[in-house]
Amino acid sequence: MQLHGAMLFVKDLPRMAGFYRDAVGLRPIEETRLPDWVEFHGDSQFSLHAMPAAIAAGISIDSPPRVREQGGTKLTFAVADVEVTLASIEAMGLPLLHRPWGGVEAVDPEGNVFALIRTSSGPRRRLE
Repeated sequence: MQLHGAMLFVKDLPRMAGFYRDAVGLRPIEETRLPDWVEFHGDSQFSLHAMPAAIAAGISIDSPPRVREQGGTKLTFAVADVEVTLASIEAMGLPLLHRPWGGVEAVDPEGNVFALIRTSSGPRRRLE
C-alpha cells in the first residue's frame, strides 16, 4: 500500500490556498477547483477542502494563529530552499517552531504545523 495524497479541512479556503501557493510554492489545479475544493500539482496529491459552514462558524482563528501541535497529522513539503521559505513564512507574521533537536517547523495561517525538506534539486548548504 502507498499513500496517494493528503487533504486538510480549512476554515478560510481562499486564504489557505493562497498561503500554500505563495509561501510553499504549490500550484493549484484550476481545472478541478470548486468553491469548497482546491487541489495542487505535485508528486503527491495535496488538497484543501472548506469546512462545512456550520462547523466553521464555531471555530475561531487567532492572528497569529494558535499552534495546533496536538493534532494527529503533520505534513512535510519539499521546497527548493528551506531557509528562504521559512524566512518568508516568518515575514508573514506566522510562528516558526524551533525544536530542541535543531529542526525548525512552520505553522500555516490556521495553526497547522508542517515540516519542510529540501528538494533534491534545491541548493545545497555546507554544514559547519
